[in-house]
Amino acid sequence: MSALLALRAAASEDVLSALALFMMVWAAWGGDRAARMVGWLAVAALAAAMALTVPGLCHPLTGSAASAFGGLYSGDAFAAYAKLLIYGAAIVAVLVAPPFFERLGGYRAEYPLLVVLAALGMGLMVSASDLLTLYIGLELNSLAAYVLAAFYRADERSAEAGLKYFVLGALASGILLFGMSLVYGFTGATGFGAIRAALGHGPMAMGATFGMVFMLAGMAFKISAAPFHMWTPDVYEGAPTPVTAFFAMAPKVAALGLVMRLTLVAFGTQVGAWQPIVAVVAVLSIVIGALGAIGQGNIKRLLAYSSINNVGFILVGLAAATPQGASAMLVYLAIYVAMSIGGFVAVLMLKDEHGAPVEAIADLAGLSRQRKVLSACLAMVMFSLAGIPPLFGFWGKFVVFQAAVAAGLVPLAVLGIAASVIGAFYYLKVVKVLYFDEPTGKAIGRSDWIHQALLALAALAISPAGYLATRWLGALADSAAAALFAAG
Repeated sequence: MSALLALRAAASEDVLSALALFMMVWAAWGGDRAARMVGWLAVAALAAAMALTVPGLCHPLTGSAASAFGGLYSGDAFAAYAKLLIYGAAIVAVLVAPPFFERLGGYRAEYPLLVVLAALGMGLMVSASDLLTLYIGLELNSLAAYVLAAFYRADERSAEAGLKYFVLGALASGILLFGMSLVYGFTGATGFGAIRAALGHGPMAMGATFGMVFMLAGMAFKISAAPFHMWTPDVYEGAPTPVTAFFAMAPKVAALGLVMRLTLVAFGTQVGAWQPIVAVVAVLSIVIGALGAIGQGNIKRLLAYSSINNVGFILVGLAAATPQGASAMLVYLAIYVAMSIGGFVAVLMLKDEHGAPVEAIADLAGLSRQRKVLSACLAMVMFSLAGIPPLFGFWGKFVVFQAAVAAGLVPLAVLGIAASVIGAFYYLKVVKVLYFDEPTGKAIGRSDWIHQALLALAALAISPAGYLATRWLGALADSAAAALFAAG
């Protein structure tokens, strides 16, 4: 493939790389006084990357035209779909940050730069078609994420979150790298297509099986799947809320997209080897996420367990190992990003009269009598996360369970549906506190206009109006899933 076509396939990464370098120089020259301008430049860079990605989804590259840099990179429709979600989530993370950090003592120019670099790494992750590209993208994202978790240096919880994330993240990266070395040793290849060809359809060598298991274990940490979820509640609670919102959205999409490429492309001929693992992890994530959230008194920790729970539902679609299951996963991811935006923007709007964040669920008692619109939107997010119709969150669960049943995984679908009833309890608990408890008068602080606008958009997306987009969203997800299976 010519260098020009390769650059065209990776146009979004080219733009983000160039503008990230420019932002780095601008931030170093202007200091924190330039933070606002650097933030707007980050939004422009991410928006430009989205604009360059859209043609890749509407008019996707196929075959050799989608492969670039000697087979290290894939610019197909699947990558384009995931990147649109990643860049959109990154834009939200940049937009919501200035009011939060300025209230706590200053908005630093490094924040939007780190978000852009993390988004660049995530773009490489979902486009990876080789173990080398996979690891480069993953570490670029992870290194930026470790710093973001500890970004609010005046808060001990933030420093603790960054340290925990770094130590456990390094351990997970080591496990992943060890698995990659085993897979390379037993297949003699690093490209996903070459690994697939080397494994063939016969019994998998024991060493390659161990390598696959180690790789899946390392990726389970990155997506907060049980039993590798232990870092999630502490990091979500301790990290600054805009950072937590970012972690709940973009890295989830990137890591799940990478897991899909690994399982359905690199190990696509060995479905029997990884399908039981994914099914068990899905059930564990659904159950542990639901049970762990019941006793939580902090809204951010509750949303952390909610993310574990939702990852379990998404993995039900992967366990199906069919194009329908992959499409269902992508539909669920888009809906989950919209729900996460609504949930975390609502949390950002919960402030006391002095502007300090209000995170205790008990402090939200009777909020509906003082802030009716905010309470209604937060209740809508909770009902949608619980999968209660007619809100759009129900559609995400419906399509993944439908894919599981169509693939013959009826017991898995039944277990998932039964466990979702448990999860409904803690979502309804928040709604009960908002509407039926006696008011505490704590979360009465004024909200910023950008937060109000984003919450309104998220509420509209997850409302019954979202069903108007089902055909369009389903068609895009089908196209992306088809590109993924074609790559295999």
